[in-house]
Amino acid sequence: MQRSLRIMLIMLAALAFASPMRAEDAKKDTAWRTLFNGKDLTGFKAIGSAMWKVEDGVIIGGQFGDPKRSGLLTTTESFKDFEFYVEFMIDEHGKYNSGVYLRNDPNTARRTGYQVNIGRGVAGEYCGGIHTADWLDKGDEKDKVRKPREWNTMKITAKGGHITVVLNGKKVADYKDEKPEPKLLQKGVIGFQTYGADGHDGWVKLREMKIREY
Repeated sequence: MQRSLRIMLIMLAALAFASPMRAEDAKKDTAWRTLFNGKDLTGFKAIGSAMWKVEDGVIIGGQFGDPKRSGLLTTTESFKDFEFYVEFMIDEHGKYNSGVYLRNDPNTARRTGYQVNIGRGVAGEYCGGIHTADWLDKGDEKDKVRKPREWNTMKITAKGGHITVVLNGKKVADYKDEKPEPKLLQKGVIGFQTYGADGHDGWVKLREMKIREY
């Protein structure tokens, strides 16, 4: 009788311990929310002369005949600490790059926060690299993780001055800013750069975009 009671108490204690963990995990799983509806640019704003459109469930940012065009597509909503997931593909021409601006000022096409680069290592534009005025982490420096002319996945985690980047399932950048400028930590929009190239009609494509805030 005592042995049965002991077993029952152990089982009840295990359930009491496990249930909150399961609930917490479930909450995390459902905390992700989609930013791109797959149909149009609802929830986004274009800044600058670059052109953005949606075709077949894909956002395309390009110059469309004018290599001088540049600019951002930004979220209309602002974020501070978060995990952000996106799938992307870029043109393979020129020396320029695309990128993801974190906590950016919503009223400018310039970078005001951290930038996670989307580019080609051969052009010195390291994919998954973290940049402000200079490189903080060069990410996929040798361009071994990014897949040219294919869809790539990127997950960015931003917690204060700690930024990590996972490219195609592999962590390529992990930077902790010990003394970040206040403007780098303030709430701001997520912005996407147009991919440009010398004398070429460059483009970046984006799809499957979601975020989980902390």
